[in-house]
Amino acid sequence: MPSVLIVGAGFGGLAAAIELRRHGLTDVRILEKADGYGGTWRHNTYPGAACDVPSHLYSFSFSQRKDWERLCPTQPDILRYQREVVAEHGLEPIIETGTHVSACRWDERQRRWAVETSRSERTADVVIVATGQLHQPATPRLEGDFAGHSFHSAGWDHGYDLRGKRVAVVGTGASAVQFVPPVVEQAAHTTVFQRTGNWFVPRRNRAYPAVYRWMIRHVPGFQALRRRSWFWIGEGLTTAIRHPRTLGRVYGAYSWLFMRRQLHGHPELRERIWPDYTFGCKRVLFSSTFLPTLARDDVEVVTEPIERLAPEGIVTRDGRTHAADCIIYGTGFRTTAFMFPMEITGAGGRSLKQAWAAGAHAHLGITVPGFPSLYLVYGPNTNTSGGSIITYEEAQVGYIRQAIELQRDRGGPLSVRADVEATFDRETQGRFAGTAWTACDSWYRDETGRIVTNWPGYMREYIELTRRLDPREFEPV
Repeated sequence: MPSVLIVGAGFGGLAAAIELRRHGLTDVRILEKADGYGGTWRHNTYPGAACDVPSHLYSFSFSQRKDWERLCPTQPDILRYQREVVAEHGLEPIIETGTHVSACRWDERQRRWAVETSRSERTADVVIVATGQLHQPATPRLEGDFAGHSFHSAGWDHGYDLRGKRVAVVGTGASAVQFVPPVVEQAAHTTVFQRTGNWFVPRRNRAYPAVYRWMIRHVPGFQALRRRSWFWIGEGLTTAIRHPRTLGRVYGAYSWLFMRRQLHGHPELRERIWPDYTFGCKRVLFSSTFLPTLARDDVEVVTEPIERLAPEGIVTRDGRTHAADCIIYGTGFRTTAFMFPMEITGAGGRSLKQAWAAGAHAHLGITVPGFPSLYLVYGPNTNTSGGSIITYEEAQVGYIRQAIELQRDRGGPLSVRADVEATFDRETQGRFAGTAWTACDSWYRDETGRIVTNWPGYMREYIELTRRLDPREFEPV
């Protein structure tokens, strides 16, 4: 039976372990650098942290719950769900926390992987890298020094009291949109620095009424219907992004009307923060509180570019110094770095960095030629703009399980054929043409401009592509 090491204990790593063990592949261990499992939902504890995807869809299909209290789960809701899943599937004994993986090297002689960790070197027949795309905070490199307090939203300092402070928030992405309203409620004054505007749609995440919770628990098929409905709503948003000149205009008009209504009576603010790109090119944000918060008297929105830091605050290009006691960076993650700086060296001593020199790529976002028995969860071009990443991860781990079973049956390591991967990558990149994703710069692109994070199609297409592994696409090593 092949031995398997999984790197990362977020949703992807947990899904992989559950899938393998359910199919008799029990020599599995998860290595996690943090002191507990949960991935991004363990680290991101900022005020207001929550998921934009409804609870019934942002959960495993095989571990559904009927006790969700609201439409979209909060960070504590999600972490509690993950703990329940770990207990339900008996994963606790196989999760090794506090173990940082620094390198994975293919051993040509042994025909297996040597994995360097902060504790010891391990070996395995198969390595599954489930570090995802949202685990390395991106903090801008700014000249100068700030004398006050500062932190990134992914490493929220809960010991710092914001009450009565002058707070500067750098960034207006998905995380900032969630934490700015509660921060403003505490701070004496908040200055929000925006580089580019966002398209918004409503998000009223109130608790479910009692009658609704009763229906979820007691009406047969009601929860399944809810889950399926949200699946197709997500597919609709993807359709709008794929077709910006038709359905995309309808969605864009809806967002336009919502934002106009949210900023009614504040034409100057509305003009300054309005997005100047096609709806769906960047991540569409869900919030019914962020825009009204920006219009408050104790909030200032600055769109002038930041030039440097000063001891007393932030200096913008117009020479103005914006005084602050604390700077909070809501600047997102290094999404295109994937598992790096982890060193991954495959057959012939070739590194994954070399293989990805022109941009990250993998067959189905899962497997790379020349890296035998190495599989990725939430790898290149598997992010979603209109659905649930858990749907993609479930599809991926099912495919990976089939690959490991094929390796077991053939009695040796396998690698995806280079021509198969090249064809898939060419077709994937070609599908972005004419879509909203290509209409601006975004975190979906790497430094070369190549879109390396997002899947260009629909959840249903990806599920079908990964449903059955084709053994002809793999070759022995």
